Formats: sequence, structure tokens, C-alpha cells
Amino acid sequence: MSLPRAGTRFACTLLLAGMSAAALAQSADSWQARQAEASRLYGNIVRDADQHKGLLARYQLMRAAYAGNRDPAFHQLFDQYLSWYQTFLGDYPGASATFSIRQAQLPQDSPPPLPGSGYTARPALEAIPELARNYRAVFLNEAHNVPLTRTLTVQLLASLRAEGFDYFAAETLSQTDIGLQARGYPVEGSGFYTEEPIYADMVRTALKLGFKVIAYEATSDATGDAREAEQADNLYRQVFQKDPHARLVVNAGYEHIRESGTFLGGASMAEHLRKLTGIDPLTIEQTVLFPHRSAGDDHPTYTAVVQKLRPKVPIVFQDQAGRPWILRAGYDVSVFFPPQALRHGRPTWLILGGERKPYFVSGARCVRRYPCLIEARHADESPDAIPADRLVLEPKSLSELPMTQVHIAEGQPGSDLYLRPGKYRLTYMDANGHVLARDDIDL
Repeated sequence: MSLPRAGTRFACTLLLAGMSAAALAQSADSWQARQAEASRLYGNIVRDADQHKGLLARYQLMRAAYAGNRDPAFHQLFDQYLSWYQTFLGDYPGASATFSIRQAQLPQDSPPPLPGSGYTARPALEAIPELARNYRAVFLNEAHNVPLTRTLTVQLLASLRAEGFDYFAAETLSQTDIGLQARGYPVEGSGFYTEEPIYADMVRTALKLGFKVIAYEATSDATGDAREAEQADNLYRQVFQKDPHARLVVNAGYEHIRESGTFLGGASMAEHLRKLTGIDPLTIEQTVLFPHRSAGDDHPTYTAVVQKLRPKVPIVFQDQAGRPWILRAGYDVSVFFPPQALRHGRPTWLILGGERKPYFVSGARCVRRYPCLIEARHADESPDAIPADRLVLEPKSLSELPMTQVHIAEGQPGSDLYLRPGKYRLTYMDANGHVLARDDIDL
């Protein structure tokens, strides 16, 4: 599995007050040069990581490279990539700590939908399928290093299927995995974000519900507007051109689903697709109003609403006519996620609204070799299937460890895997991918 090339989604510019125009230009040029060097180093790290067997070993190498480079330009580029790997390993709190986007109040943001505003809170799982009833396409976005923003999408799929939606498309699925539909589950090589268990569960769920799953990622080296246009063209050719009556659900990152406004110097994938098809999608924004590791990164509207209503499930707001509240123009619905709670160091939103249950595992089977990676695969799936869940056991936080591959510890840490009812194969591995133990369980 290779990481995607270094992108420009979060490229930064230094704006230093009081500097002359010439000094600012020189500073910007210097920063761009440092970013280019950071991108080159990133490519080398990825190639080195790909030579190592096992997800944990690759992460350890990346983490060592990250800790050994103090250049802020490198860290700004590499933070998000490192955090993706942390989600792959099931370390969701760690991923949120490594990379977080502060959600500031913007001048154009709508007033909070608090009591007296004319809006009423509703469970998103109930309201969104009703809103989708008269649409041909539903677009949901996600924050790639915060799989909490995938959980509602997984839960919505059954209701959307019942409403007649029959195609599902997900970002970074690989078009080379031609066996995905018949197999019924993602494997190593099915995509990039599919390595993360919630994302894999999203694809697995869509397949089990009878969706035709589409890979729409650009296959060229296009970036910016060209990539957005290529993705839209892939969706058009694979879905609406072949099936004029198709109804489509799309999962994508951040502003790829934005319906209006300039995006990456052009238009978003959703806007390009609308121009190709004439279809107005229902766009559901999920990447702003969720709890961050630091409360200071939370959007002020999120803080105000959550403190007042204390929701237990994702919610949306509608007025008396049924019109949904949106934080910002360019979308149709804004979702608020409830505050996060931890159990044995892992977020309880992993229950997926009650569809999964916690299953406690201890380090006894790790024979004192830590960090210890535990993976739970469905018993009827192949050894290269993406696990239903995985986690790393370690007496200390993984991010606090010295840069060693394996160490011996006296303690036996424990935590919870989150699994649906069924039979599973549990595998315990050390940092180098050596199998320490195997268990079969039936939940």
C-alpha cells in the first residue's frame, strides 16, 4: 500500500506583518522551496516504508522520520499523512492529536440553530433519508483522519438503499480491484483509505446491501481542478451514462462535495458532475461540527449547540417547513456529532449506533512483546481482507515510545475491539509483523 502523493489541500503561506513586499516575496519563495524539499523527503519515506512488512512497522518508520526532522514545513506536510496511518492502526485519539484543523467562525457562517432560532434538532439518521427521498444523488463528506465523520455514512446506507439508491462511490477506491463487487469486502490493494477499518466497513456494508460499488478516483497525475473534473467524468461514465435512472451515494473528502464557489482554483468534483448530468445532489457537510482533541479547535457554533442540547447521536436541524440548517453556503445539510467518550482508551462511537459491541482483549497473548498489533477479521474472509477492527496494545502511548521496533514490558495492557455479531479470527503480531498468537471468537 502506498501513500498518495503530497497534495496542496493544506498548503500554507507565511504572512508576516510588517515585512516589505520584497521580503514577503522572498519569504514565500523560501517557504515554497522548503515545502518542495519536504515533498521530496515524503516520497523517500513512503518508498522506504513500503519496503517493510506490516502496517505497524511502516508506521514506526514514518514516526521515526517525523521525529527526526524539526523543519516546520516538513511537519505541516507530514502531520496529516502520519495521522492517516494512526487511523489505520485504530489509534483514533492519536490521529486527532497529530493533525487537527481549527474551525474558526467565518463572517458568512449562519447563526447557531439554538432554541428560538426557528430550527429543531432531529437525529440525522432519521432526517437525512427523508431529505434524500426526492434526490438522484447524495454526497457525504468526511475528514480523512477523523473516522468519526464516516460513522453516520455507514449507518445511513441501509436507509438510503431502502429509498432506492443503488450505486455507492468512495474516494481513493482502486479501479484495479476488479474483484471487489463479487468478493464482497475490501482487501489490501482495494484502495487507500480502505485500510482504515471504519472505511472498510462502509464499503463492506454497501456491498452487502446490494449497492454497485464504484471506484471514481482519478488515475492520472492530475491535481486541483483537473483532478476534480476527472473524478466527475469517471462517475458520469460509470454510473449515469450507463444507467440513466441510477441513484448514487458518494463519499468524498472535505470540499470535494461543495456545490458552489471556487475550489482549488476551479470547481469541485460535485460541481463538475452537476454540469455533466444536470443532477442537483443533496450535499451533507460533516467535516466542521465535530469534537476535536483540543476544545479550542471546535467551531464556536458546535460548542454552543452541544453545551445547550448535549446530543447523544449525530443531529441536523430543520425549520417548520422542513428546510435544513446549513453552516455555510455550498451545502444542503450540516451535521453535528456528539461529544466523544473514551472507554479503555478508544472512542465509544466505534459502536456505530449499536451495530457493533466492545470485545475486550488483553496483552496476555502478546507474550510481553510490545507494541502489539491485534487484528480481528471476519472468519469467512481471506487473510488479506481489511480487518473489521484493529488496535495496538502498549503499556505507554505509542507516540511516547523510543524509536525502537520492539521492547519487552511487564504489564499487560488491554482495550476493546468493536465488532458486529459474528465469527472472527484474531491475530496478535509484534512490530515486525511476526505472529505471536491466534484466536477464534464467536460473538
